[in-house]
Amino acid sequence: MNKYFKRISYALIMTSMLNVFAACDDDNESDDITDPQEFMLKGELTSEKILKSGKTYELIGGYQVKAGGDLIIEPGVTINATRSIDGQPDYIIIEQGGKIHAEGTKEKPIVMTSTRQQSGSWGGVHICGNAPINLSGGTGKSEIGDATFGGANPTDNSGIMRYVRLEYTGFAFSETKESNGLTMYGVGSGTNIEYVQVYKGSDDGFEWFGGTVNGKYLVSTHSEDDSFDWTDGWVGKGQFWVAIQDQTAPGEDGTANGDCLIEADNREDNFGNTPQSCPTLANLTLVGNNDSNKQKRGIRLRAGTAVNIYNTLVVGKPSPVTVATAETEQSFLNGTSSIEYLWTNKTFSYESISDLALDSKTGNGINQTINFSSGYLGTVEGGKDLSADKFFTKAEYKGAVPANNDWTAGWTRK
Repeated sequence: MNKYFKRISYALIMTSMLNVFAACDDDNESDDITDPQEFMLKGELTSEKILKSGKTYELIGGYQVKAGGDLIIEPGVTINATRSIDGQPDYIIIEQGGKIHAEGTKEKPIVMTSTRQQSGSWGGVHICGNAPINLSGGTGKSEIGDATFGGANPTDNSGIMRYVRLEYTGFAFSETKESNGLTMYGVGSGTNIEYVQVYKGSDDGFEWFGGTVNGKYLVSTHSEDDSFDWTDGWVGKGQFWVAIQDQTAPGEDGTANGDCLIEADNREDNFGNTPQSCPTLANLTLVGNNDSNKQKRGIRLRAGTAVNIYNTLVVGKPSPVTVATAETEQSFLNGTSSIEYLWTNKTFSYESISDLALDSKTGNGINQTINFSSGYLGTVEGGKDLSADKFFTKAEYKGAVPANNDWTAGWTRK
């Protein structure tokens, strides 16, 4: 009898153990076990990588999306620049032939930030495309990452950035090179850039180096250099842009934090290079920092750039619109450039010509009283309808954000 019961007990024990092992196997199959390396962005990407919604990823050093690489970022993703490699900045660069598909939502924006939450903490996002630029030879090298940009394809497609917030950018690579929030090098019009904010960057918010890419619903908040900047023959379009500089009162010498609201060049070492920078912009709200010393200019047009600006409000700068260099002045005289339906609380300034009489052009107004709520909300009736061009939304008012339609709510930071 004892031997019988021993055999029964042994069988029961073995059955129980098998059931336990099976249960453990089932648990392992259901667990979401992922290689920690999957949550690190470093080195090079040459294929497809998907960043999953709601997850947090670490950016370690320069992350290069090479030709054939596709960085797909789902809504609600957070990317933290870690500064974990001594002496090496964190940044993301999309090289020619690579793509970024960063598609957040108003409710779940994609946030690219830093573990050190102060301006200048990481190098931002850089996109290099194949669209035309005006450098000699038709190509150039990016300031960050030394990647080739420029080409002969105006409709080149580098992907999409939608509902993305870039925080604390502007890492100083050297005494002469600081990185912007979003830098677009020869990016083509097939690329979609909309609903993007750069928040508290130590250099420019957005910068275009040539190309044809357009930008809609862009917000530059507390950028310590220029809010928007272009050069090298950029000929894209823009609508619904907000720039609001740090509103801390200027110091005793009149200096505040932030340079131009827009700094615009054709090419600094050759004003006549072609294609000539000549974007078309509408519905801008540009709020300066009231600097009365070294950083007085709001929209600074120089170095041969042309431009067409409509439906715009500019406040907070002693010189809200300034025009310099003979080539830029000539663009207004021959009709290549125009400014219409622009209101400012000061007057236009001309650095090397007596008077272009821009204040008398259609819809313009100087010395106007312009009031905003919550920093930049509010528009003024009267504006140009540009909707014959399908890029532009019909918005016959001056300013970017109507008080009853705050498209910045929910996904931006103040």
